[in-house]
Amino acid sequence: MAFGDTALRRRRFLGMTTGALGGCVLFQLNPQTLWAAAKKSELKLGLVTYQWGKDWDLDTVLRNCADAGFGGVELRSTHKHGVEISLSAQQRIDIRERFADAPVKLVGLGTDCEYQAVDPAVVQRNIDETKAWIDLCRDLGGGGVKVRPNGLPKEVPVEKTLEQIGKSLNGLGKYAAEQGVQIRVEVHGAGTQEIPHMKTIMDVANHPSVAVCWNCNPTDLKGDGFSANYQTLEDRLGTIHIHDLRPGKVDYPWEDLFAQLRKCEAESFTGWCLLEDGTVPPDIFGAMKENRAVFEKLKS
Repeated sequence: MAFGDTALRRRRFLGMTTGALGGCVLFQLNPQTLWAAAKKSELKLGLVTYQWGKDWDLDTVLRNCADAGFGGVELRSTHKHGVEISLSAQQRIDIRERFADAPVKLVGLGTDCEYQAVDPAVVQRNIDETKAWIDLCRDLGGGGVKVRPNGLPKEVPVEKTLEQIGKSLNGLGKYAAEQGVQIRVEVHGAGTQEIPHMKTIMDVANHPSVAVCWNCNPTDLKGDGFSANYQTLEDRLGTIHIHDLRPGKVDYPWEDLFAQLRKCEAESFTGWCLLEDGTVPPDIFGAMKENRAVFEKLKS
């Protein structure tokens, strides 16, 4: 599938580049250019390719999102779309062209990079890989890179692990800001997805380019309840991972969540609500269209 005239698109796109040799920066950007430009004017619906789009090539992702009324996509690593850090400079240019010509924005890239390991060498490998994803996101014109905490090692005090994760994220936030990219920390992992622990992580990771990817977990309802937990992290929100919004699918206070999101004034909030669900429906495209209808009611 192609969107528009390729030759015209290529001329327009190449005017934005500063080089296409391996290892060089393809684009000159001011700090926060990419994600700041995407700050919300309203809540927007996108797709995470996790499960629902994992078997689609990039053209199919773009076509199905456009036809179902999804304005953006977060491309999860290792999926059929093939958008990976191994891409050459020319491949990065080609993919950026395809997004520039499509009615679907590259909201960001989804990774499994994490920083809670006991072994410092493992943590450093994850940091280095995250920087490679940041560079790719910059080259493709995306807004941010999704990372995650993923549990608490039993042999290390909890507070030490949380501080380690936060310090890793803070350093990455500085690097990301130089590339115009936002780091989005998914509320994820046994123990680490508990809202008080996420708050501790984000208090350490206080760089403005580090934001929360709210993940709509059952643990969001623990303790003092949804509203109190949401407000704990509201000022750091970046993106939202929602699940299947159709009635009877996922037990979550969707109306309460969207009532809060409509009022969110966090500087880091992009407005993107990205559908990510582990249960694959028989008709994925039909389910996307049905979710779009529910989303329109919830956001208004």
